[in-house]
Amino acid sequence: MISRPGGMHRTDEVRGQMTDAVNEIHKTRNSVPELDAIIGEKFPVLNDGFVRLIDYLGDDSSIVQAARVSYGKGAKKRSQDEELIRYLMRHRHTSPFEMCELKLHVRVPMDTWRQWIRHRTASVNEYSTRYSIAIDAAVKTEPDHWRLQDYVNRQGSAGFLDSETGKTMSDRESEIQAACRKVYENRIEAGVAREQARKDLPLSTYTEAYWKIDLHNLLHFLHLRMKLNAQYEIREYANTIGYKIVSKWVPITWQAFLDYEMNSLMLSKYEIEMVSLLTSGQVEAVIDRMKKDDFLKLKDGKLVPNLEAMEFESKLEILKIPVPWR
Repeated sequence: MISRPGGMHRTDEVRGQMTDAVNEIHKTRNSVPELDAIIGEKFPVLNDGFVRLIDYLGDDSSIVQAARVSYGKGAKKRSQDEELIRYLMRHRHTSPFEMCELKLHVRVPMDTWRQWIRHRTASVNEYSTRYSIAIDAAVKTEPDHWRLQDYVNRQGSAGFLDSETGKTMSDRESEIQAACRKVYENRIEAGVAREQARKDLPLSTYTEAYWKIDLHNLLHFLHLRMKLNAQYEIREYANTIGYKIVSKWVPITWQAFLDYEMNSLMLSKYEIEMVSLLTSGQVEAVIDRMKKDDFLKLKDGKLVPNLEAMEFESKLEILKIPVPWR
């Protein structure tokens, strides 16, 4: 092994500089005044739900620092920080976003919470009706908010019932919720164990939870749940979290997220080929190819798109390219 005079001394010096810089960074916690101002504030959602910020860790500069593996904040300009964050978002370099965390207190209907809890990348502590009395609140549906089943997208809805039928539905909803609550309270008064007394409470009953998640996984949650095809109830929570809290917490990251995730398009290899043909005027070639590949089928003299072709239609509309099979 060849020794280099002064090599060890130089290494120790660099380590010392790194330690001093890191210690300087950790003397103060990164804070966001706009976020500090809303800690503890309840943002209402639906008829009796809410989202409330409890705590947070990091900010836009924490993402930049992690990406640069920096000794300190340095003398980088905001424009350079913004450029880096947008690069990270654009190229899906996700780990620097995991340096930031958010803790929320939420009140949410149980049926909506079932969708929410499917995102298994968070730490959760939920209100327990085994130990405590169930929250005396349930989500209400306005007469003109009863949605019709979408028979193309079997997971979703399309359109609404008429208000007169909806009023009947809402009246019955109130009756059922009141009756279930009364049965529950009677069981509690009779001494039935809470863990058993709760079993007939409706899914419209609200629950509460503390929900802690890092920014990378939070943005994934928002990307799925803010979309127009997401269920209305959970979309209301996602929009509240995004626009009321995240936009104030990490504004540079939020704008990059809107630009590259929420308001962008993903085109498959097949779709790129079809767009290329359409923009070069080869409309019939597109129709023939999509018929051959079963994206379009002839039914009652009309070309009917399958689900993937319908999604392609919406992309063509955004690109302002006429849909050739209409």
